[in-house]
Amino acid sequence: MKIRNLLIIAATALLLASCGTSGKEVVYMQNIDDIAPAEIANAITQAGDFTIRPGDMLFINVAGSNEDAVRPFNKTQYISTIGSSSTNLGDRTSVYYLVDDFGNIDFPVLGKLHIAGMTKHSLEDYLVSLIYPRYLTERPSIECRIQNFKVYCLGDFGASGVITAENGRLNLIEAIANAHDLTLQGRRDNVLLIRTEPNGQRIVKRFNLNDASIMSMPEFQLQQNDILYVEPNKYKKRGVWSLPPVYTAGVGIFGTAVSVINFVLLLTHNK
Repeated sequence: MKIRNLLIIAATALLLASCGTSGKEVVYMQNIDDIAPAEIANAITQAGDFTIRPGDMLFINVAGSNEDAVRPFNKTQYISTIGSSSTNLGDRTSVYYLVDDFGNIDFPVLGKLHIAGMTKHSLEDYLVSLIYPRYLTERPSIECRIQNFKVYCLGDFGASGVITAENGRLNLIEAIANAHDLTLQGRRDNVLLIRTEPNGQRIVKRFNLNDASIMSMPEFQLQQNDILYVEPNKYKKRGVWSLPPVYTAGVGIFGTAVSVINFVLLLTHNK
């Protein structure tokens, strides 16, 4: 009976040791009240701007009070609607600008423009400066959006995969929410960001989601094609630990040998 009790106590202790994380480890931004409001406000002003790079697909719209004057600067095409009357030109759909491998786009009237490395806002200002007042007597309004904004979420997310942003912007918390949060076994203190800059250089950054200071980090606002990786915590790693195949085979052979020996000893004892 005493041996049985000891075995129960040992099994219980082992179970407790292999349990999940404590409550404190899964709480986001625990020190949010200690962050100066000015830091967060400054970070918010940077939201919505992205850096243009080769492979981006852009929507660029030039608008003004005189539609006829700005029409030549908008890249559009007409697609006939099946069954439409002869007076109906069909549905007008936008044609996006694909930034080529050299960072260029072909813009109506203006020709080839090198825009890789520019931000969304700087591109809008740049186009205005090229169009007004040379071609237009009125300063146009220009809107630029990225159409293929994607962030890749790997590791211990609730639903890992590709997150898209139709409005062309996404921050860290929004990406986590779209990926159904982190699992309880995911490390919130060591979220890895891998980013490829427009010049091809890769940077690596780590976030501690328990610390609210992440909101003031420039990397908090994600860029297109960013990769987020959530590492499993030590408890999950311990749960998937296994012996190498060669040792596993050895253990199996040893177990079989012990069973055979026990069987032989049992037969010998019965005689």
